Amino acid sequence: MHSGSRDHGARGVSSSSVHLWVRNAAKDWGAGVSKTFPVVYLARHGETAWTITGQHTGLTDLPLTERGEENAQRLGVRLAGIAFAKVFTSPLKRARRTCELAGFAQVAELDHDLVEWDYGSYEGRLTVDILRERPGWQLFRDGCPGGESPQQVAERADRVVRRVRGVAGNVLLFSSGHFLRVLATRWIGIAPIHAQALMLSTASLSALSYENSLSQPAISLWNDAHHVLKSNEPEDSKA
Repeated sequence: MHSGSRDHGARGVSSSSVHLWVRNAAKDWGAGVSKTFPVVYLARHGETAWTITGQHTGLTDLPLTERGEENAQRLGVRLAGIAFAKVFTSPLKRARRTCELAGFAQVAELDHDLVEWDYGSYEGRLTVDILRERPGWQLFRDGCPGGESPQQVAERADRVVRRVRGVAGNVLLFSSGHFLRVLATRWIGIAPIHAQALMLSTASLSALSYENSLSQPAISLWNDAHHVLKSNEPEDSKA
């Protein structure tokens, strides 16, 4: 893996003519994925100790669990046969290891914009405990004290969107749950608060593409986890 240069000259996020097309993963791999336009595939990293407990895992560099490693390999099988013009991964260990076990270490470029949300003083904490201190808190609206705001995460996501839209061909991204959820909202030009409606499992696969034309960015596949060995992690496991 090597560090990739940032392409700030590529086409930016368009908020016009946006069409939200979210389709649950079908058993047939081809269902819901564009066969005409380039596709950006989103791979969330495999299970860690903190995704099992539900603790917010931002920049804490945790390894994968044994099951997380096995699911990363299964993700690689899921991706077999798809040609990628570029592969990018977060530099965090859990994403890089998932990328490696999926079979893309030799071609992947490190992209620091793909790191997970910086949770600041909420790092390592459970949502239920945060809500006791701060009733009504919502990550995608309020952000984290001492960490990143939703707007700051969205700015990173916008840079990734511009970069991948400048690539001729399919792109594969390895990153973390909350960042990928914000990335999906920015792909279709909506506010990051809507990411709260996009659940994402560990080692899952999603896809961003277009419907009808390049002016209609769409979510063509979301949270496909048919290949994943299930764990006991909470429904909204963190990062």
